[in-house]
Amino acid sequence: MNSNRKKRYFIECSYDGTRYNGWQTQPNGIGVQQVIESALKTLFRESIAITGSGRTDAGVHANQQIAHVDLMLTKDMSLETCRYKLNSILPSDIAIHSINEVKPNAHARFDAIRRTYKYYILFKKDPFLRRYHYYFKGQLYIQSMQAAAEIITAYQDFSSFCKSHAASQTPFCRVEKSEIVTSDDGIVYTVTSDRFLRNMVRAIVGTLIEIGKGDLSVEDMHRIIKEKDRKAAGFSAPAHGLFLYKVDYPDGIYDLHSPDDISD
Repeated sequence: MNSNRKKRYFIECSYDGTRYNGWQTQPNGIGVQQVIESALKTLFRESIAITGSGRTDAGVHANQQIAHVDLMLTKDMSLETCRYKLNSILPSDIAIHSINEVKPNAHARFDAIRRTYKYYILFKKDPFLRRYHYYFKGQLYIQSMQAAAEIITAYQDFSSFCKSHAASQTPFCRVEKSEIVTSDDGIVYTVTSDRFLRNMVRAIVGTLIEIGKGDLSVEDMHRIIKEKDRKAAGFSAPAHGLFLYKVDYPDGIYDLHSPDDISD
């Protein structure tokens, strides 16, 4: 095998999305992707592109984001050294947690089998959590929100929760989990699916809040989804309460010795 070639790696990172215009590089603002690519260019002295598991919108955070990248490491540049040097270059609101070699054809976006988002709502004003929780002033009927959240898993067409004119090829998603649990001084909404539409989670949360306020009924959730119209759903909850929490891949993606591996 020729070891003098680029190999593919998965970069696991997290970030505070407060000051970024989302994950993806944008012409009108700074994206997290752009900042990491700039750090890679500084370290390797060449332009290096990365591809994320999916994009997060402006102001949305990530507990775990995965991106693939092709690199040629030397004896003096181990994976741990690469991680350390990247973290030294990157700003404090972006952190690289691990870099692992994967199959040469592994794809951070297309190979992901599920993604989990969490949305945090706080009932008590807290200056230290204000950037990561949506502070809601008022009463919410949590049991109604929990019942409405469960309804989500019975459907696959989420056109009603997709941002208008979004360039999504299909509105269909397989939602495995949709639940609300209470936390200290607030609630956490967790949703897991094979894919998500643009603005989908924030639109669901906004609708759940309106149900919790009593402006909509639990049964209205069925009607809203069936109408397949964004105007039927509630408002989009603020971005700062939303986290891309976890991205899952098939176990075999790290198996570098499988028969379908590409090698020289």
